[in-house]
Amino acid sequence: MTISTVKQKVLSGALAGVLMTTFGIAAPMMALTHSANAAPADNLTAAKRLNKLLTNTKSMTANFTQTTKGATNGTFKGSMSVQRPNNFRWETKSPSEQLIVANGNSMWIYDKDLEQATKQGVDAQVGNTPALLLSGDPNKIDKNFKITQPYDDKNYYVLYPKSDDASFKNLSVSFSGGKPVMMVLNDTLGQTTSIKFTGIKMNPKLDGSQFKFTPPKGVDVINQ
Repeated sequence: MTISTVKQKVLSGALAGVLMTTFGIAAPMMALTHSANAAPADNLTAAKRLNKLLTNTKSMTANFTQTTKGATNGTFKGSMSVQRPNNFRWETKSPSEQLIVANGNSMWIYDKDLEQATKQGVDAQVGNTPALLLSGDPNKIDKNFKITQPYDDKNYYVLYPKSDDASFKNLSVSFSGGKPVMMVLNDTLGQTTSIKFTGIKMNPKLDGSQFKFTPPKGVDVINQ
């Protein structure tokens, strides 16, 4: 299997098919450094706190390092940007190139090495994906996830999808200084995908054109 094929499987699978954002294996380890006496917050309190943090994230840009461990192993680096409502750009630059661009109507996955672009519709399933955290409506999160805060004094949350059709078992997210810096996603295939953000810029003004995509000439286009 080529690097490009592995990469496409990692991104398309781990990112759960629509606007995917998955971050940080180190988040649980950060939580373990806290006192064993720190009590968890109740679910309602955790949901309100997470909602407030996400509501403050109206747009964001960052560099990322993504690592997947399990049946498929790989580490990829690139940049991302997100803007509410429902705009998302995820660009892998190393070790090979892939671009995911999404808005409220559609999502494109473009693999430069494979000369292939896949177009997918954005439907109600987005509510069961990690994308809802950064690009969707924060008020809908508790309708789609059971939200827990293992340590009452730590901005670290673990979310469990309520839908039986979700592509992941749970998602952890950590904040530092109000910024979403890490997550860890455990998918239904037994894989763990981690992403760590660096160079984070909160609420910058973004050009809407970066959330649009036109396939280059000669590229094989697949509609799903």
